[in-house]
Amino acid sequence: MTAKAIYVHIPFCKQICYYCDFNKFYLDNQPVDSYIEALESEIKDAFLINHNRESIKTVYIGGGTPTALNGKQLEKVILAVKKYAPLLSDELEFTVEVNPGEADLEKLKIMRKHGVNRLSIGVQSFDNNLLKKIGRSHSAEEVWKTVKDAQKAGFENISIDLMFGLPGQTSEIWQNTITNALKLNIPHISAYSLKIEEKTMFYNWYRQGKLRTLPEDIEAEMYEEMVSRLNRAGYEAYEISNFAKSGFESMHNQVYWENKEYFGFGAGAHGYLNGVRYSNIAPLTHYIRALQEKKTAVKYSHRVSKQEMMEEEMFMGLRMKKGVKEKNFKQKYGCSYFEIFSKAIQELKDKKLLLDTGWSLHLTESGRLLGNEVFERFLLTE
Repeated sequence: MTAKAIYVHIPFCKQICYYCDFNKFYLDNQPVDSYIEALESEIKDAFLINHNRESIKTVYIGGGTPTALNGKQLEKVILAVKKYAPLLSDELEFTVEVNPGEADLEKLKIMRKHGVNRLSIGVQSFDNNLLKKIGRSHSAEEVWKTVKDAQKAGFENISIDLMFGLPGQTSEIWQNTITNALKLNIPHISAYSLKIEEKTMFYNWYRQGKLRTLPEDIEAEMYEEMVSRLNRAGYEAYEISNFAKSGFESMHNQVYWENKEYFGFGAGAHGYLNGVRYSNIAPLTHYIRALQEKKTAVKYSHRVSKQEMMEEEMFMGLRMKKGVKEKNFKQKYGCSYFEIFSKAIQELKDKKLLLDTGWSLHLTESGRLLGNEVFERFLLTE
């Protein structure tokens, strides 16, 4: 057992964002307490069954919206993780996702008291009209208050999520969002372009011709402007969509990008253990019933082949600025990536999308803008 990371899914929201395709449910009239009991049972059984002796280095409670829970419920989730998982005593990164306006000072103090030391705040934009257009329930003013309260509660490691390429989002609105993000003076910023996903309101409106997306060249300009301004402000783009001041890179997300194993708990959660990727039952009542009846919550599992592992190693690892080191690849798979992906690597180098230093591969600046084109080449091996 090598997993040193835990993801916990809280699938409740007070409002459903129009772009979100994560497993989520309206909070009202949901069996929240029964869900938390089932979640605790899943966590307990996982560590008893797997006899995990590795110290967990990162915990991430996401959603949905964890802060849609009340203080006592959120506290119970945190304590369940602490009770059953062998957490690393020093240097543990413990993150909770926060929605602006939903985490008051009391709730933030509860988190800090029980060892949560990192917050990921879903800001998306500082334009109130745009926030309404994408289905967000908070205002820009609530962002400032939430960050201020978090700092008052003792949090230093704070990240915010931003979105670009949104319908109706102008260059001026995006510039203003970056300006306000920098004014927060926090150590980590994530920024993602809009993707129209199935089972979302945006998808339905797009198919009906009621939603106009931004051209790709405008999105690219927004991305380049963001990279430039954040770099000048002391943030390093250590991953395509993630920017950090020195020492504040997300340990948990690097588990995914470095293709390492992790536990996934909760309805619809995904995990990766002992070479097997799995996903849990998503419907709330089905998930709860499965655990009440002492059955596994896992709905689907897939043993990852060596070929798939190598492909994942490349297209996940290349997302990071440090790229993929040939030495590390050889240690994990017993061969060079040139033996497996020589054609793809050469073609991407010829297109100036990939840089070969002699001991590692990295995306070029153009490669970062055309990341999906690069990553797809590692799924077309011969």
